[in-house]
Amino acid sequence: MPPDPFADPQSTGPATGTSVLERERVEEQLQEPGDNERFSHYVRKEKITESAVTGTPVVALCGKVWVPGRDPKKFPVCPVCQEIYDGLRAPQDGKD
Repeated sequence: MPPDPFADPQSTGPATGTSVLERERVEEQLQEPGDNERFSHYVRKEKITESAVTGTPVVALCGKVWVPGRDPKKFPVCPVCQEIYDGLRAPQDGKD
Protein backbone atom coordinates (compact mmCIF):
# COMPACT_ATOMS: atom_id res chain seq x y z
CA MET A 1 0.00 0.00 0.00
CA PRO A 2 1.49 3.44 -0.95
CA PRO A 3 2.05 5.95 1.86
CA ASP A 4 -0.74 8.44 2.59
CA PRO A 5 0.30 11.80 1.05
CA PHE A 6 -1.79 13.64 3.66
CA ALA A 7 -0.31 11.88 6.68
CA ASP A 8 1.81 13.86 9.13
CA PRO A 9 5.44 13.08 8.29
CA GLN A 10 6.34 13.41 11.99
CA SER A 11 3.72 10.86 13.04
CA THR A 12 4.81 7.33 13.90
CA GLY A 13 1.35 5.80 13.55
CA PRO A 14 -1.46 5.93 11.01
CA ALA A 15 -3.10 9.30 10.39
CA THR A 16 -6.33 9.59 12.36
CA GLY A 17 -7.18 13.30 12.16
CA THR A 18 -8.06 15.91 9.64
CA SER A 19 -6.23 19.17 9.15
CA VAL A 20 -7.52 22.25 7.42
CA LEU A 21 -5.20 24.80 5.93
CA GLU A 22 -6.82 28.20 6.20
CA ARG A 23 -5.60 31.15 4.25
CA GLU A 24 -7.11 34.49 3.51
CA ARG A 25 -7.85 35.18 -0.12
CA VAL A 26 -7.01 38.73 -1.06
CA GLU A 27 -7.73 40.05 -4.49
CA GLU A 28 -5.87 43.24 -5.23
CA GLN A 29 -6.61 45.31 -8.25
CA LEU A 30 -3.65 47.64 -8.50
CA GLN A 31 -4.41 49.01 -11.94
CA GLU A 32 -7.60 50.23 -13.44
CA PRO A 33 -8.37 47.85 -16.33
CA GLY A 34 -10.60 50.07 -18.45
CA ASP A 35 -12.73 53.15 -18.81
CA ASN A 36 -15.61 51.55 -16.88
CA GLU A 37 -13.38 51.49 -13.76
CA ARG A 38 -12.38 55.13 -13.92
CA PHE A 39 -14.13 56.54 -10.88
CA SER A 40 -12.98 58.50 -7.88
CA HIS A 41 -13.55 56.49 -4.72
CA TYR A 42 -14.12 57.35 -1.07
CA VAL A 43 -11.13 56.54 1.15
CA ARG A 44 -10.15 57.98 4.54
CA LYS A 45 -7.84 60.98 4.15
CA GLU A 46 -5.21 59.54 6.47
CA LYS A 47 -5.06 56.38 4.32
CA ILE A 48 -4.47 58.46 1.19
CA THR A 49 -1.62 60.27 2.96
CA GLU A 50 -0.17 56.99 4.22
CA SER A 51 -0.35 55.52 0.72
CA ALA A 52 1.42 58.55 -0.75
CA VAL A 53 4.27 58.08 1.72
CA THR A 54 4.57 54.28 1.77
CA GLY A 55 3.13 53.25 -1.60
CA THR A 56 0.74 50.77 0.04
CA PRO A 57 -2.66 50.14 -1.54
CA VAL A 58 -5.83 51.67 -0.09
CA VAL A 59 -9.31 50.16 0.20
CA ALA A 60 -12.30 52.25 -0.88
CA LEU A 61 -15.76 52.05 0.68
CA CYS A 62 -16.87 49.90 -2.26
CA GLY A 63 -14.00 47.45 -1.67
CA LYS A 64 -11.76 48.46 -4.56
CA VAL A 65 -8.06 48.08 -3.68
CA TRP A 66 -5.49 50.17 -5.53
CA VAL A 67 -2.58 52.57 -5.14
CA PRO A 68 -3.88 56.11 -5.78
CA GLY A 69 -2.01 58.02 -8.41
CA ARG A 70 -4.52 60.06 -10.39
CA ASP A 71 -6.36 63.30 -9.67
CA PRO A 72 -9.79 62.19 -8.38
CA LYS A 73 -11.36 65.47 -9.52
CA LYS A 74 -11.01 64.28 -13.12
CA PHE A 75 -13.37 61.31 -12.63
CA PRO A 76 -16.99 60.85 -11.57
CA VAL A 77 -17.64 59.51 -8.06
CA CYS A 78 -18.07 55.74 -7.81
CA PRO A 79 -21.82 55.11 -7.44
CA VAL A 80 -21.29 52.29 -4.92
CA CYS A 81 -18.98 54.43 -2.77
CA GLN A 82 -21.49 57.29 -2.95
CA GLU A 83 -24.37 55.04 -1.87
CA ILE A 84 -22.39 53.67 1.08
CA TYR A 85 -21.16 57.13 2.07
CA ASP A 86 -24.69 58.56 1.98
CA GLY A 87 -25.88 55.71 4.20
CA LEU A 88 -23.17 56.43 6.79
CA ARG A 89 -24.08 60.04 7.44
CA ALA A 90 -27.22 61.27 9.13
CA PRO A 91 -29.03 64.13 7.36
CA GLN A 92 -27.41 67.41 8.34
CA ASP A 93 -30.48 69.59 7.72
CA GLY A 94 -32.63 68.07 10.52
CA LYS A 95 -35.01 66.38 8.06
CA ASP A 96 -35.45 62.62 7.84
